[in-house]
Amino acid sequence: MKKITALFLMGICSLGNAQIKNGGYPITPVPFTSVKVTDHFWGQRLKASREVTIPLAFGKCEETGRYENFVKAANPSPVYKVEGFSFDDTDVYKTIEGASYSMQTYPDKKLAEYIDSVITIMAAAQEPDGYLYTARTMNPQRPHEWAGSKRWEKEEELSHEFYNLGHMIEGAIAHYQATGKRNFLDIAVKYADCVEREIGDKPGKQVFVPGHQIAEMALSKLYLVTGEQKYLDLARFFLDKRGYTERKDIYSQAHKPVLEQDEAVGHAVRAAYMYSGMADVAALTGDTGYIHAIDAIWNNVATKKLYITGGIGATNQGEAFGKNYELPNRSAYCETCAAIGNVYWNYRLFLLHGESKYYDVLERTLYNGLISGVSLDGGGFFYPNPLESAGQHQRQPWFGCACCPSNVCRFIPSLPGYVYAVKEKDVYVNLYMGNTSGLEVEGKKVTLAQSTEYPWNGDIKIEVTPQSKQQFTMKVRIPGWVQNEVAPGNLYTYSDSKQPGYTVKVNGLPVDGPLDKGYFAISRQWKKGDVIEVHFDMEPRTVKAHPDVIADNGRIAVERGPVVYCAEWPDNDFSVLSVFMNRKPAFAVEGKPDLLYGIHQITTAAQTLSYDEKGRLQTKDVTLSLIPYYAWAHRGKGEMSVWLPQDVNAAHPSVTPEK
Repeated sequence: MKKITALFLMGICSLGNAQIKNGGYPITPVPFTSVKVTDHFWGQRLKASREVTIPLAFGKCEETGRYENFVKAANPSPVYKVEGFSFDDTDVYKTIEGASYSMQTYPDKKLAEYIDSVITIMAAAQEPDGYLYTARTMNPQRPHEWAGSKRWEKEEELSHEFYNLGHMIEGAIAHYQATGKRNFLDIAVKYADCVEREIGDKPGKQVFVPGHQIAEMALSKLYLVTGEQKYLDLARFFLDKRGYTERKDIYSQAHKPVLEQDEAVGHAVRAAYMYSGMADVAALTGDTGYIHAIDAIWNNVATKKLYITGGIGATNQGEAFGKNYELPNRSAYCETCAAIGNVYWNYRLFLLHGESKYYDVLERTLYNGLISGVSLDGGGFFYPNPLESAGQHQRQPWFGCACCPSNVCRFIPSLPGYVYAVKEKDVYVNLYMGNTSGLEVEGKKVTLAQSTEYPWNGDIKIEVTPQSKQQFTMKVRIPGWVQNEVAPGNLYTYSDSKQPGYTVKVNGLPVDGPLDKGYFAISRQWKKGDVIEVHFDMEPRTVKAHPDVIADNGRIAVERGPVVYCAEWPDNDFSVLSVFMNRKPAFAVEGKPDLLYGIHQITTAAQTLSYDEKGRLQTKDVTLSLIPYYAWAHRGKGEMSVWLPQDVNAAHPSVTPEK
């Protein structure tokens, strides 16, 4: 595979004076540090992350003893009782990662000093040979019950020693990128060296693979930062040995060698991280076997195991993928971490293949199943993200197992890095949000200024300002929903007869042309003042699921543009679970700037079904109001549903007569 000197993913960009090796991916992402978001929708999310989520996470790390674990590890004692989870250290690493991303856009001297004080505590806990795992070090005689009696012994089960390493590396690289300091990076390098010395298939080494994947991605990044081949070799070792060690179960994707896998199974977060790691190793080594495997797995997810919200992981039993077409709604797991992993994976597949279908999945996940996991104010979280509720779900300020809040911490600030990408003379426009960006095309600077109210309307304006007149191609993604495709494959289809369209203009003049892998390509000699105007027809659409998705038989979902909608109790004075949709529903859309930080609300005429006092079925005409799925559960506990009955056999009449 062709290698180019590249920025490697959103976390390996502009690393101060560091020398970066070739990134391997054919397409180069434009780093988030080069994209300044200016629009309301994502600007509000980024502000909430910066001002609420990240400070909250640091506060919870202190309050729940995450820092104290490092202090104890620096002064081990047989009297310490090791509590919590064996991966609690990672909440500190992930929060530092997110804060480091944030500081690159919004420098904060006090925050930088605070992080340095935390790193000092961490450094003191590291053992002389680099091992850093507080769950063992604080009390080596009686370590955490998941840790085993010696290093690595329970790694493939529950110790999470390699998982801790992965998040440590990711956080350390982000911190190095933000500050130019090596204090955290040196800690991560020492731990990586410790693992590399002891794990492998050479004489004297032990053979283990990660129980919870992520080290594969992280070690690939560390290879790029340091230039040390041993880290890439270790990442590949972890993948190549999977399925050959003592652990061979579906839950941990170890049921067969990774190159033989063609279906997404087991724990959804672990799986998505592993598939992302496979993409990284494939890009860096040119091994097409990995690409063939993850392409087959991706096809399985896209056509049989993807929720309409972009969520993955159907069941709480093992936080896992279900069987093909097993997509329940009320019991849907759809862990927030899994949504983040789904974005990572689809992002990497785009960088490998340059096809818009991966961004179609990424965008669906981003606007629905991912940001639903964090409240609009940044201070409340969902672990699972179900598609139906009878009122038993509410957001929490933190969890004992806090992987989702800390994962949100590290993802949201990196979001601007997903907007643009470059390949030689091609500039990809992948996401639509108001921003200004500086990038390079064949070594020459180009500035882009995007203005839009997306996702509330489909009008986008992009001002293109090259340093001087320059020939290159702007590749504007035409989302699948504009092309009458809900998602790649036939898992979901539109059930109405609408035929949306799009137009593209340059300097006010229409431009025609075929799509290239889902992108509208505009090749010309660009000059200062050139403007691209894109219009996507955007109106409410009804969606039906594949008939094998039993949970959605006889039901429809409503979406508009990239946003999936739901019916929730505060907007309706009747049971939303008793609603019955019209065969040909008509919708009205109204902007609500003061509701839920500003949304577009959809209303439609519908009916409710209920039984009267004599047990006879009765109907009542109602106006049903719908809000974006991501915004539910902000106004108290109550009913919510994404999939709404349109066939009688799917309806659930209320046992209480409607008044």
